[in-house]
Amino acid sequence: MAEGLLEIKNLKTSFRIKDNYYAAVDDVSITVNKNEVLAIVGESGCGKSALAFSIMGLHNRAKIEGNILYKGHDIANISPAKLNKLRGNDMAMIFQDPLTALNPLMEIGDQIGEIVSLHNKNLSKSERKAKVIKLLNKVGIPHPERTYKQFPHELSGGMRQRVVIAIAIANEPELLIADEPTTALDATIQSQILDLLNELKEDMNAGIILITHDLGVVAETADRVAVMYAGQIVEIADVHTLFGDPQHPYTRSLLNSVPNAAKDQTKLHVIQGIVPSLQKLPREGCRFGPRIPWIDSSAHEDNPVLHEISPGHFVRCTCYSQFSFPEESKEDQSHGVS
Repeated sequence: MAEGLLEIKNLKTSFRIKDNYYAAVDDVSITVNKNEVLAIVGESGCGKSALAFSIMGLHNRAKIEGNILYKGHDIANISPAKLNKLRGNDMAMIFQDPLTALNPLMEIGDQIGEIVSLHNKNLSKSERKAKVIKLLNKVGIPHPERTYKQFPHELSGGMRQRVVIAIAIANEPELLIADEPTTALDATIQSQILDLLNELKEDMNAGIILITHDLGVVAETADRVAVMYAGQIVEIADVHTLFGDPQHPYTRSLLNSVPNAAKDQTKLHVIQGIVPSLQKLPREGCRFGPRIPWIDSSAHEDNPVLHEISPGHFVRCTCYSQFSFPEESKEDQSHGVS
């Protein structure tokens, strides 16, 4: 039975532009269980990182509404002092770019040791170093004693990402948020990092939120998937259901845009248009509707909600039941299907 760790209820994160607030995360509700990887997937600008930063309390001037329940306690608007005790200890984040996450003027050992000391003030210097070496070993760094004394610029991209992961897991957090952890890494290193995340999930019984736009990463790593578009969750399902029976037009469009050697593809599917800016985002009706103009407006709900179409499989808006790609309709006509 799934053991709940994080429950987000009707979360709304808004940013001020001139005199008005605009929601980048709009009425999002999701749960994360222990020993589970929940992938949040979508195009750039859909609100994935804004959601992650909201959970960690890293937005300076955003207006946060709704509830973020960590082990039943609402952390959406707690004091900075209480949040600092949670961050790095109970919950941690792996940032997208290790070069900007690491201090270029500090040795690797000191950077990891700093977070270890912050939550373990009674450790001696030798005990702290031993723990750092153990962490470097755990994330697969081959010469930890040497790496301990190195600076970030002396390491490869894959090694720097492992150091960032070592910092995140230094105090064995129960909730780990990985924001595009394999961006700009080659395929071999990417696979190693994903294997490492799965090992950490098992070893620490942690709940992991994996933020990504890479569907290959999702298929390889996730247990459940939440598809995000224009600040909203448009589909949630376990990974096998989502890839085997996608329903929302946006999910199907994303999957159809991925090259598939098994299909006889002459050209890639391209999703029309772009994710609207915060100021131009339609706040009523189906937000993906303008990008599928061949679907009649009557197929969309005025105020789309998530519908549970099978156990654990939720889809936003009724348009999914009438959606097909234009090329599919042409194929039907060519075969005499009316």
